[in-house]
Amino acid sequence: MSGITSGSKPSVRAPSMTGAMLRMWITASKARNAATRTVTTLPMRAAVVGAAVTGAVKVVMGSSRNVVGACSDPRAAPKSSAPAGMSRPPEGLALPMSSSSASSSSADARRVSLLVGLLFGLAGMGSSSAAIALPVLARDLDVSTGVSAWAISLYALMLAVTTAVYGRVSDLVGVRLPLLVGVGLMVAGALGGALAPTFGVLLVARIFQGAGAAAVPTLGVAIISAKYHGTVRSAALGRVAGVAAAVSCVGPLAGGSVEGLLGWRAVIALPMLGALLVPLLWRAVPADGSGARLDLFGAVLVAGTAAGVVLLVQSPSTGPVIAAVGATLLLLGAPAVALWVRRRPQGFLPITVIRNAVVVRSALAAAAVPAAWFALLIAVPAVLVARGWEPWQVGMALLPSAATGLLAPRVAGPLLSRIGAALSLALAAVIASVALLISAAGASIGSAVLLVVAVVAVTLAFGLGQPALMAAVGDAVAEDVRGVALGVATLFFLVGGGVGSAVVGGLSDALTMPGSLLLLAVLPVLGLVALAPNLRRTPSLDLVD
Repeated sequence: MSGITSGSKPSVRAPSMTGAMLRMWITASKARNAATRTVTTLPMRAAVVGAAVTGAVKVVMGSSRNVVGACSDPRAAPKSSAPAGMSRPPEGLALPMSSSSASSSSADARRVSLLVGLLFGLAGMGSSSAAIALPVLARDLDVSTGVSAWAISLYALMLAVTTAVYGRVSDLVGVRLPLLVGVGLMVAGALGGALAPTFGVLLVARIFQGAGAAAVPTLGVAIISAKYHGTVRSAALGRVAGVAAAVSCVGPLAGGSVEGLLGWRAVIALPMLGALLVPLLWRAVPADGSGARLDLFGAVLVAGTAAGVVLLVQSPSTGPVIAAVGATLLLLGAPAVALWVRRRPQGFLPITVIRNAVVVRSALAAAAVPAAWFALLIAVPAVLVARGWEPWQVGMALLPSAATGLLAPRVAGPLLSRIGAALSLALAAVIASVALLISAAGASIGSAVLLVVAVVAVTLAFGLGQPALMAAVGDAVAEDVRGVALGVATLFFLVGGGVGSAVVGGLSDALTMPGSLLLLAVLPVLGLVALAPNLRRTPSLDLVD
């Protein structure tokens, strides 16, 4: 990731999503240590849903303010360090800032970070809110629940692959153009999905939506990293994390509520609200690039291979043609990627990163956590709606998981410091496996309580596993390749989400929903086996320089 070279114009390199989130999680943790349709008429139902949403928003935004307030405490803020690939002034050479300038910068940072956090949260709703509406969507478009899961699997796949691409493209042209293109694709995909006359058209729209949404976390945090410094930047990154968590965590409730009032098409359209935020952010977005090269062919090879895995796993819901396509992509793609990496050792998958055993093992272990999360996003609404629940009631039932998601950073940071990244990853994998076992039991007997407990547990595992992965990878590589390594780890992490949704969507008809969840519970165990050599190392308690 290129930085500021002598005699050239300063350039801004967008950190990968995990690189950006690592700074958010560590900032927050350091600062921390520092009813059915017939019950009511539509108007009364609207009042009930509105009151629920209002109460939920107050709760999550209140928790978000706690995170932001903690991160704004300069006594708790960690020492500033430049993002990977960007230089910072030597110690003692920083120019003093007047109190009025500092106040102005802080106020501007609050405004920009709030907008970035809102945009981040709306992008996250592309999966969390849409999953709640899948059973109704499947019924309306005349497909099975297993087939409807493609809408989540393909979204997660595109999110995984294109996240790293946006960071590379920003090297060429700056942040403005890729951010505009990304949000444009997200909005266009959401609109196309909302208007889709068939399920096939919806899937195409979801592919574009996922490809666009990937720009938001990568480039949004790049804006903060480039524009602010020191404690102002630390507080801004914490604010982005808090606001994004608040918006994303109410996704299931928002999706269920909007579906109940306006239908599933309005749920798919929710991320379109992000278009309203771009003009407000425009002046803060860096426009200059460094002219770094983009390994587009390598990105295509990786995308095709990852797509082969997802298509093959989910093919039982769609037939032998999809299975054949998936197998072909996988069998041809895997050796092609290996050959290309040897030919372009500094390309899309840098050879120094993928040969790092700690990075690969940590990423494989962590991938089981989003697999469990995306699987339950599909399984829980499917089971409860099949038993007569309305989507908005499912959203209400998942409110405890929203609260867990907001509190997880306050647990993850101290735990990482206490037991290290490898053990934290292992703990997250164990929790994810147990959550899948509980969900299988809940799906088998139709117990809403067990299903909600499972979602709460996997939310905790996600909140612990993601920062643990970032810390493990960040500590395992040199600083000059840290951003790229975190990008590769993100790829593995999000492909895991696509595999999880594919297992539930593809195998639930053949194995039943409880059977597919039981099968998926093996994945975190395999992750633990992969992670075992890392566990024998002495954990490092120093997460940042």
